[in-house]
Amino acid sequence: MSMPRMMYDERLVAPIREDLTRVGFTELRTGADVEAALQSNAGTTLVVVNSVCGCSARMARPAVRHAIEESAVKPDHLSTVFAGQDAEATERARSYFTGYPPSSPSIALMKNGKLVYFMERWQIESRDAAAITADLKAAFAMHCQPTS
Repeated sequence: MSMPRMMYDERLVAPIREDLTRVGFTELRTGADVEAALQSNAGTTLVVVNSVCGCSARMARPAVRHAIEESAVKPDHLSTVFAGQDAEATERARSYFTGYPPSSPSIALMKNGKLVYFMERWQIESRDAAAITADLKAAFAMHCQPTS
């Protein structure tokens, strides 16, 4: 197993990672982590490609948190990779997002291992968190099963 290649000082990145992990996201730090999570997860998996980008990620993270906290229907699994920090994991996750160029941040919803919804950076930047949250909640309602 190779060690994750890191591009930013972890002291800078730790609070950004915690934006998602504190609401239940599992960090996928290696390609093997990504394979284990995305190949084996039945049901729905939300994958957030996190980043330090101030212009887009600062809206994406709160929007994702709000969508998870506010939605009556949620993905079964919550995962995140960190672009610019965990390069191998990010590259492997992006290989599942067929038909889309690399985008950081971005948000993917997988269902039984297949991509069913993808929000690219251009759909995040210049929008407020409430608009992004609304789009995510609509995607959850369309693709996720209600929890009992």
